[in-house]
Parts: sequence; C-alpha cells; structure tokens
Amino acid sequence: MVVPTYRNYFVTLAPTIHRYIQTIGWANSENQLLPGAAAITDRWERYYQGLAQFRELEKVYDASLDIEKEEKKIFLLAAKIFFYDQTQQQVDLHGAIPWSEAGKLSSNGGNYAISYPKYDKAEDIYTAMLDDLKSISTELNNITPPSTVLESFKTQDLINSGSIDLWKKYCNSLRLRMLMRVSQVGSFSARTTQEINEILASPTIYPLVLNNDDNIQVDIFNNGSDINSSGFQDALESWNNNIAGKVMIDHMVSNADPRLPYMFEPGAGAAPNEYIGLDQSLPSSTQSTLIAGTPTEPSKIAIYNRSTYSRNQNFPGILVTASEVRYLLAEYKARNGNPADARTDFEEGIKASIDLQQRIRAVSNNSIVSAPTPPTATQINTYINNIGWGTNNIQLIAMQKWLHLNIIQSVENWSEVRRLDYPVFAFRVEQSDTQKTPPAKWNLPQSEIVYNGENYNAVKDQDNVNTKLFWDLN
Repeated sequence: MVVPTYRNYFVTLAPTIHRYIQTIGWANSENQLLPGAAAITDRWERYYQGLAQFRELEKVYDASLDIEKEEKKIFLLAAKIFFYDQTQQQVDLHGAIPWSEAGKLSSNGGNYAISYPKYDKAEDIYTAMLDDLKSISTELNNITPPSTVLESFKTQDLINSGSIDLWKKYCNSLRLRMLMRVSQVGSFSARTTQEINEILASPTIYPLVLNNDDNIQVDIFNNGSDINSSGFQDALESWNNNIAGKVMIDHMVSNADPRLPYMFEPGAGAAPNEYIGLDQSLPSSTQSTLIAGTPTEPSKIAIYNRSTYSRNQNFPGILVTASEVRYLLAEYKARNGNPADARTDFEEGIKASIDLQQRIRAVSNNSIVSAPTPPTATQINTYINNIGWGTNNIQLIAMQKWLHLNIIQSVENWSEVRRLDYPVFAFRVEQSDTQKTPPAKWNLPQSEIVYNGENYNAVKDQDNVNTKLFWDLN
C-alpha cells in the first residue's frame, strides 16, 4: 500500500477514491459512487496482514531479555510509527475497526475462540496513537543504540535507511497530520493546540519534514526485487485510469501551474501544450468518444504523464512530504491568528510540490514523454501570485493540498477533502443510482459479517457509507 502496485491502484483506488475526489476523469456509469466489494476487501486484507506481522514483532520483542529490548528498541519504535501511519488511513476509510485485540491469534496460542477481535472506536484509536507517538518522539530523542544494532537497523530500514533523525521527523509529522485531522473536534481541540504549539516552539526537539531532502518515502533501487513499481503502468493505463479530470486541468492551466507538464501530457490529438480535462457532467457515451477518439482524430483528452507516473518504474512510495507538512502548518497558523507565517508556509509548500514533481521525473527510467524544461523562479512566483493569498485562505490551502497529493497519496487526499470540504465537485447522477453522492466512508467487508459476526453486530448500525467519521464535522 506504499509503493504503487497494480492491485492497489487498479482494484482499490481507481474505481473509488480517485473518482470521489476527481483526481482522474472517467466515463460515467450507474452506481459509480458505491465502493465496490473488491476494493474494500483488498485494502482490508493488506492492512490486517501487516497488522499480524506487527503483532508478531511485538510478541518477539516482549519475550526478549531486558538488555536486548533496550538495545534493539529502535526497531520497535520505527515499526510503531509506520504501523500508526497505516492505521490512521484504515480508520479514516472505515471508522471503527478491530484494532487493540486484532492480530493476536499467535499470541493467544492459536486459540481461535478468544481471538475474534472487538471493534475499537475511531476516536479511541486516534487517542491511543497520539499518546504513543508523543512518547515515541521523546524516546527517539534519548535513544542511543549500539553501533552493531544501528548497522543492522540501517540494512533493514527500507524507509529511512537507518536515519534516526528522519524517524523523528516522520514521527512528529505524523503527529501533526493526526492532530490537524481532529483539530475541529471539541474533545481534541485543547490537545491539538497544546501539542502543535509545543512542536512549533521546539523545532530541535520536535523536528518536522520541511524540505524534500527529508521526505519520508520508500525508494526503488531494483525493480527485480519484491519492492517495485513495475505494476504502475498497467494499473493506470488499463481501462483509461490515467485520464485527466477537467477540474484539475482547468485550475492548472488558468493559473499557469509549473507542475502541469510534469503531471500530465496532452492527448494524442491535441496541439502541443494543449491540455484538456474530461468533463464529468457529460453523458457516458460522449465521454467515451472523447476518451477513445477516432482513427482520423485521436483523443484530445490529457492523461497523466507516462514518463513521470505510470511508466516510471522508480516511482517512490511516498509517505510524508515537505509540502504536506507545510500546508498543515499553514492551515494551523491561518486558523490561529498568524496569517503572515501561514502565507510563508503555504508558498513554501507550493515550491516544494513543484520541486517534488521534478524529482520524481528525474528518477524515471522512461522517456516516452520528453522531460519538461524546469520552471524558472519567475514562473514559480507568477503561479504563486496567480493563486493569491488573503481571501478564503483555507480553501486555497485545500486546493493546493489536493493538487499536490493527487493520485500519489490517495487515501490522505480523500481524508483531507472530506475534512476541509474543498475542492467541491459535481457528479452526474442517474435516477437509478442508489448512491447519489460520494460516500463519507467505506463499508466494512463481508468477511467481518461472516467470521467476526458477534463483534460486527456491535457496530452494525455504523456500517453505512453515509455515516461520517468523527472528525468529518461539516
């Protein structure tokens, strides 16, 4: 679920999240806003496979000698940070999930009868993770593993290559993300203010990801290994899952966005540098014709740049970027009476996002689309000036976040669109559609009803796609 794989993009994201927030265009169909069972099941199974591995790590760690625990604690702390990152996404998709008692069949000696996990409330999971992440942040500031352990950690750390400094930044940036997600919830508001102010007041104690050199990501070094992005091509290009949407294209074109030629390429029938997005208000038959084109007049609809995205076999698995953190800081400061600093973070976020697109293109091993000419400082500043600052600043931040996350961090993107209620999208709805608006969350998988029925029944009344998450207040 980190590096771009075929099943995650083709089965899970393309027919669901990418449509709900129109980061792609597609030919409309009946009941297109209902999350499909395959998408839900795939994501659910991948998460719980990872959770089971994490529980096994906890089991081994707990059984170790005290001196070994102390020496190797960095492994557990790092695993927790990544586990909490993935857990936040799972909670933001479903709400209440089995968590605190999940994945403990091995710890329970293989006793199935006592291993069916209860459901934890979404807000309780957030609280537990925020509590632990704060403790982990403190522990990372005081940890000094032996050199032999550090060498082993460096070899096995696929995310930060053994850098404890980057794990600190990952930890605190994840805290910031989670705190902002719940910042408008009354029971969390005081905590949010206190902890974010602590982070801002002590940047050396609570460092954040503030430039792209520190981005938290899984880099691809060998596409012949199990960690690869080779399935990205079929995932996006099959069934036209790489079509550009009109809302995104129109915004980028009208404001001279320097990211445009990195993110998209003109349709085969379009003029050079002509970018046209698919209009989702059109009938399906019209859209299909526009997408397909004809032998004499190929499609003019833009697609995601194949050399930057789908055919870039070195496309990294991105977890946290400087732009995301800058936009979170900009929002917090804008809401708390510091518009000048908010503007600085906002503009730095845009610059970092433009730079990230160039970095992703630079590692590509594909050149079917020529590399764009890097934007000048003048072009970047022109774009920033076109965007403006001073009116509807939260919406400006939300729009930039949506553009930046696009299809790279899809779950995070959908969560922020739901939380901020921006950008706003129009959908074509048919009379026969049983779901006429994008869902507020996903259903729970059928397997829970079949195999964990007693615990499922306790949350059955919440298992509705229109039941909002606790942080989705508007």
